Amino acid sequence: MTDMEYTYLGRTGLRVSRLCLGTMNFGPTTDEQESFRIMDAALDAGINFFDTANVYGGLGHRGRTEEIVGRWFKQGGNRREKVVLATKVYNIMDDPNDGPNSPAGLSAYKIRRHLDGSLRRLQTDHVELYQMHHIERHATWDELWGAFEVAVNQGKAGYIGSSNFAGWHIAVAQAAAKERHFLGLVSEQHIYNLLRREPEYEVLPSAEFHGLGVIPWSPLMGGLLGRHALERTGVRSTRSEELFQKHRSQLEQFALLCQEIGEPQDIVALAWLLANPTVTAPIIGPRTAEQLTESLRVVDVKLTVDVLQKLDEIFPGPGKPAPEAYAW
Repeated sequence: MTDMEYTYLGRTGLRVSRLCLGTMNFGPTTDEQESFRIMDAALDAGINFFDTANVYGGLGHRGRTEEIVGRWFKQGGNRREKVVLATKVYNIMDDPNDGPNSPAGLSAYKIRRHLDGSLRRLQTDHVELYQMHHIERHATWDELWGAFEVAVNQGKAGYIGSSNFAGWHIAVAQAAAKERHFLGLVSEQHIYNLLRREPEYEVLPSAEFHGLGVIPWSPLMGGLLGRHALERTGVRSTRSEELFQKHRSQLEQFALLCQEIGEPQDIVALAWLLANPTVTAPIIGPRTAEQLTESLRVVDVKLTVDVLQKLDEIFPGPGKPAPEAYAW
């Protein structure tokens, strides 16, 4: 069996597995029994980092995913104690009591109410990582950091993270936190994969400079970087088909390279992320326990310099961070 690897979450003393279990499929596409199997298998494999969000569960069922995770914890067996648990706040929830504060966004009022709601659904008294699901463009950082400080001081959240922030948002947030003598952000969860390398301009450099761990979401670009991408089986959305046609030549070259080195595309795509020292743990979102098992061996796959160079040729990134990527 593959021995899981662990690393620090940014510059904190918290150690997490190099793979993060994403739970977004729990409820909408994966039933509760299979979700339990996946989480049990993840723990058995050494994955201690689980990511969810209050909004997960599907339209009309927001919060359902957290409820599934909570019922899994309720089974006992020290499940909760073994997990570094992350959830998120920002989006609208199906709670009529939110009233005019329902729309997506952040405020001290919403952070308090929605954190308490997440804890109830998760059947726990704290989360290790509480993440802003998106940047808040209206409220001040004094308001937001004040609310997060209360959550940390009450023991309801261990650390605060961000998701979908620009590089300059990270810088401003950390400057505001420093003024308050508060730790601030410890991680940034961002879309990052072979087909989406824009974070290399400014998000990754900012995260590295400020000591944030980077947690890539959609590491396989919705399956386009998966082992079955070229088969085009099942129902595909118009957007998915457009992306496939746009990148078809690259994906075909990618498949040939993976065949040459004897590894499936998804393993190579994940291994490419793990080769980046700024990356803490890509989020994998298995729909079945078998899919989870297929992903586990990635921690044993180390890509050579030659393979990394070929991947850069197939999926060219900016090459350098800003401003050198586009100026002298």
